[in-house]
Amino acid sequence: MAWKLNNKTIRAGRGFTDSNGTKHPKGWMRWTDAEKTAAGLVWEDDPAPYDNRFYWGRQDDGTLIPKSLDDVNAVDDDGNAIMEDGVQVVTLGLKSKAIATVKAQAGGLLAPTDWMVIKASEVADYSVPSATLTYRAAVRTASNTIEASITGAADLAAFMALYDAPVDSDGNPTGNAPISDWPEEV
Repeated sequence: MAWKLNNKTIRAGRGFTDSNGTKHPKGWMRWTDAEKTAAGLVWEDDPAPYDNRFYWGRQDDGTLIPKSLDDVNAVDDDGNAIMEDGVQVVTLGLKSKAIATVKAQAGGLLAPTDWMVIKASEVADYSVPSATLTYRAAVRTASNTIEASITGAADLAAFMALYDAPVDSDGNPTGNAPISDWPEEV
């Protein structure tokens, strides 16, 4: 939020000269809004915040710069492929990054019970508790479902919707966001 003169921000505590050459005092902030407007100042609100998970920032005109959903082959300013050790450099898109995160989350959820599966494969008279097997299967199913939802997002709006938790008519969450809909741990 700032008062501007000819698209230039006028700083509080500093005098300014308007387009007619009139010099105004450093105490101009004490003026009423009408007095500021009469001196040629224009109030400009800050742009609305944006979610940097999905956007790089804003262009000069204020429009948001979306991040790419899909992987993009990196190129230099002349449009030539950027190569590293003879391989095309690829900038990962939002979908690839989200899928990698989901895989890591699934691995983290399964890791505490991995020892049981290993023990069952090595010790003949040991078996993994059925609740643990059910939970592990549910984690793998959830991972597959989340990854399919990510892959199936047709555009940025659909991808962003995966991060929204369902809510009731009062706005209270009724479940997990699709991107993080994991089973309860056992």
